[in-house]
Amino acid sequence: MSIRLRLAIQFGSILAVTLLLFALAIYFATLQSRRELFTQSLFKRTMVVGHAYADGQQDSISAGQQASYRRYLRQLYRTLPDEEGRVYNAANQLVFREGQGPTKPVPIAWLQEVRRSGRAVLEPEFNYHETVGLLYHDARLGPLVVVASSVDEDSRQQLQELRHLLAVGLLTAFVVMGVGNWVFAGQALRPLRRMVQEVDGITATDLSQRLTQAAGSTDEIGRLAQRFNRLLDRLEAAFAGQRTFVRDASHELRTPLTALIGELEVALLQAERSPTEYRRVLQSTLDSSRQLNELTNGLLQIARASDDPSQVSMTEVRLDELLLQAHEQLLRRHPTCRVDLDFGDADEPNTAPFAVRGNEALLLSAMLNVLDNACKFSAGTGGTVTATLARASRRLVLLVSDEGPGLSAADLQQVFVPFFRAASARAVPGHGIGLPLAARIMALHGGTVRVESEPGQGTQVWLEWPLLKP
Repeated sequence: MSIRLRLAIQFGSILAVTLLLFALAIYFATLQSRRELFTQSLFKRTMVVGHAYADGQQDSISAGQQASYRRYLRQLYRTLPDEEGRVYNAANQLVFREGQGPTKPVPIAWLQEVRRSGRAVLEPEFNYHETVGLLYHDARLGPLVVVASSVDEDSRQQLQELRHLLAVGLLTAFVVMGVGNWVFAGQALRPLRRMVQEVDGITATDLSQRLTQAAGSTDEIGRLAQRFNRLLDRLEAAFAGQRTFVRDASHELRTPLTALIGELEVALLQAERSPTEYRRVLQSTLDSSRQLNELTNGLLQIARASDDPSQVSMTEVRLDELLLQAHEQLLRRHPTCRVDLDFGDADEPNTAPFAVRGNEALLLSAMLNVLDNACKFSAGTGGTVTATLARASRRLVLLVSDEGPGLSAADLQQVFVPFFRAASARAVPGHGIGLPLAARIMALHGGTVRVESEPGQGTQVWLEWPLLKP
């Protein structure tokens, strides 16, 4: 069952039940009101009958007046369908009756109840027929019980017309309501149908399309379109990054592989070579193999740094101890590089250690990459590299400064793109994955990387971590 049909049925059912209850409430309220009015009308007629009977029994009136009273009563009884009037004296004997139809005996117990309560209903309205009794006091005749009964034919006709009217009205309302629910459900789901059509046109090879959003739309469908467009933005960026990564990685891997294959092919062209020539070929292939190994390790580290944080083991890590390890490994790579370490206020009393929560191997790799870049770019100028670890507000900051050639503003915008090499760094060995790797590792730990540089003024790199919560 489609959502449109389900919505139409659900809302239609709610409205149908509401209209049906409302119609029943109107009908039964009208029925009860008509019954009460008819009962009050019968009680008023018993008063008239009592007055007429009592006046007709006076001794002072003539036979003609008595006949006139009886004609009046007969005329009164003819005004209502099947109306009957009876009068019982103090001994509960029937002394007067006028009306149509057979007379049903009245229970003595009910007559006594009328005398006690003053009025009573013998037969609650059934099939629009009702019988009531009223106690009438007369000084000469004593307490009389006047009984009146009749059929409420007017109510029968009016309620029948009301039933027909309500039935036709409900049937018409159900038809209009069903058509309206179907139309309105279709209009409400029209944006969803448009979204489905637009989503069908989005493929893995073309993620540039976006869902259409109505201007100023803040309803649930509008927010769904916004969230889906944001998802498409992330997917497009991820696919673009993947394509760029694969293209650049293929290019970078091709260089050492080409050199390695070329050296081996040249070595095999000549049957005999001197030991010195073989040594040169082996050294060249070894250098290319090392370069290929470093590049492969860098690619694996980038892939690992891009993993879900929940899948990377995290422990408490002391950044000051980690910086000392990075310094020791750095000096083995660059024995001639001068690196000065500054731990700020680490020796002050009552100071918490430089502790963060993270993966020690990844954080060490991030530090080594930044320090390694600083040493490589400072090697030609003989400058000093400074690494300062300090606290700043609620964060821990490692500032690495070098005295290298610096970077232009255009190059600064590309330093976090994998395999990007600035023009001033083409002569420096490397693959352009150090800073991108450090940025991904810092993002994995909730930190940031910031770079500032000017041509001829060196480069400053800030690594910032949130403090470990106690």
